[in-house]
Amino acid sequence: MNRIKWCLNLWIAFLFLSFPCETPGCTGAVVSVGASADGAPLLWKNRDTGFLSNKVIFVKEHPYRFIGIVNAHETSGRFVYAGLNSEGFAIINTVAYNLPKNEGEVHDLEGQIMSDALRKCRTTADFEAYLQANTGESLGSWSTFGVIDAEGGAELFEVHNNGYYKLNAAAEKKKYLVVTNFARNGKIGQGEGYLRFERASLLFNKLKIPEIAPEIIFRHISRDIGNVLVKHPASPEISKSSLTDPLWIHSRNCINRPSTSAAIIIQGKKAGDPESRATLWVILGEPVTSAAIPLWVEAGEVPAVLWEGKTAPLCAESLRIKKLIHPFAEGSKKNYLNTSRLLNREGTGFLPLLLKLEKKIFHETSRLLESEAGPGELRKFQNRSAEDLLTLLKSIK
Repeated sequence: MNRIKWCLNLWIAFLFLSFPCETPGCTGAVVSVGASADGAPLLWKNRDTGFLSNKVIFVKEHPYRFIGIVNAHETSGRFVYAGLNSEGFAIINTVAYNLPKNEGEVHDLEGQIMSDALRKCRTTADFEAYLQANTGESLGSWSTFGVIDAEGGAELFEVHNNGYYKLNAAAEKKKYLVVTNFARNGKIGQGEGYLRFERASLLFNKLKIPEIAPEIIFRHISRDIGNVLVKHPASPEISKSSLTDPLWIHSRNCINRPSTSAAIIIQGKKAGDPESRATLWVILGEPVTSAAIPLWVEAGEVPAVLWEGKTAPLCAESLRIKKLIHPFAEGSKKNYLNTSRLLNREGTGFLPLLLKLEKKIFHETSRLLESEAGPGELRKFQNRSAEDLLTLLKSIK
């Protein structure tokens, strides 16, 4: 028996040493109608995960259809890590490492919970009812969930298997809630993501209320490579660097991280306007390596370049570009980012090209939505935007 136990312990140690010990962590926010620029609630999530190959899929479920962000090998729609459904209900999550977690209970089913919610929920109240009906050791949650709906709801649920805490973004002084990898109602001082929380809070606090908009979040927060403790170079300083003498930063504790697989902002329906469109904006890949494109459930599909093949074409190009800024694969060296590939004095950095296209897409999207475009026009526009982005990414060497 002792020999069996010794072998088991050795095997566990081998598994522990065979995989990275860094805990995945996401950064996000729930923004109420009182803080948004257009009167629509917002959800934002920088997804951090060990699964860097992501896809965006359209799921024809009942009663509600939805768009979801998934791991490339999980295209059934049963595990989703952010999404928007046909009723204007949307959901994101971040793992909360300081919530109660009992040995022997089921965990890591947040993707399944979000898939269930997108398929079944119309309002944030429906999601709360779902939690109440499924609370127990088999729920599989150790996470916060941000949810919005077409009625203007914008709430954050801190959920463990045997209970939850609810926070209303509209009740906050700033009318929004920033979240990383600890729950406000969890064990104090425990959890992860405190540096990212402070940095994201600092950046959000600089935004005007009520003028928070998806384009601003993507440009100034999703792609942020700052740090609240260590002084990292800002864009003007990076612009003075040279490809022959590159400027490096350690980016593990930034909002834009080596483990960031996607950035998602869900712009809900405008409160009191049921005819308005909810939009899911997605950057597939580390935010500084790609640009945002809009998607609508009303379009009835998502562009093929977001989901087809073993690796979605847009994700494949983003991952290729990622190697330009993270050229090292050995151990902790992978956490270093060559900022001079983004901006440099030679003028060959690729970030300005991405931002220019993204700005154009946001401008054209605004005009499209003002025209009350139908499903066919929405489908055509999102496909063209995705193809334009793919062309640009392929041109970056």
